[in-house]
Amino acid sequence: MVWFASVLGRVFQIPIEVMGLTFLAAGTSVPDLITSVIVAKKGLGDMAVSSSIGSNIFDVTVGLPLPWLIHSLINGGQEVTVQSEGMLCSISMLFLMLVAVFSSIACYKWRMTKGLGMAMFVLYGIFLAVSLTLEIDNGYDCFL
Repeated sequence: MVWFASVLGRVFQIPIEVMGLTFLAAGTSVPDLITSVIVAKKGLGDMAVSSSIGSNIFDVTVGLPLPWLIHSLINGGQEVTVQSEGMLCSISMLFLMLVAVFSSIACYKWRMTKGLGMAMFVLYGIFLAVSLTLEIDNGYDCFL
């Protein structure tokens, strides 16, 4: 999937950062979305939210470090270099988004409504716009 996204990016002259933050991220999240919709329709809203959050925590705590560990073991402890101009700002912004998401859910009194869904889309749009700006425009300084 990563290889195909990078090939499509080259063919259509879309920067790899854009492909990773949009198409690749969306592609890996579709199974979580489907699972969450199925359990939410069964009236298990808590399970739907827990599933979406839990899968992301698993991705960050296992999905990222495990390939890096395997790479280091195979290559004699060689470090994996992550090339990202805006990584510190993106991580800081993710933390702020986490606070914003938690606050939004609290404002809607812990009920999943259409308004909350729209708020989540707006927060994602803000995150995506700032992240893409930081990755594509290397001269742009982090605002945090």
